[in-house]
Amino acid sequence: MLSEKERLTNTTVPNKKSAKKYMRVTEKKTAKNKIIKGVFRSAVKKTKESVAAGKIKEAQESLKAAIKAIDKATQKKVLKKNTAARKKSRLNAMVKKIALKK
Repeated sequence: MLSEKERLTNTTVPNKKSAKKYMRVTEKKTAKNKIIKGVFRSAVKKTKESVAAGKIKEAQESLKAAIKAIDKATQKKVLKKNTAARKKSRLNAMVKKIALKK
């Protein structure tokens, strides 16, 4: 959310009551979406790090968490359906590749 100072320095200040409300709603949605994006990005990052380190068990566990986070982000319309499918597929392929190596 924007602080009072940031709100005052904003160059486009709405005049209508409904426009002011829309700005508040947008701030709240943006903050919520950032949290959801952060959760799924960190889960994906953890999976990739586990794969890079060659930790099979850890990679498989973090893959489950990443898929769950991606599905939640898709459900909340932060990610598009096809983007989510692509990310899950690529992560799964990475984990599968190291699992089959050893």
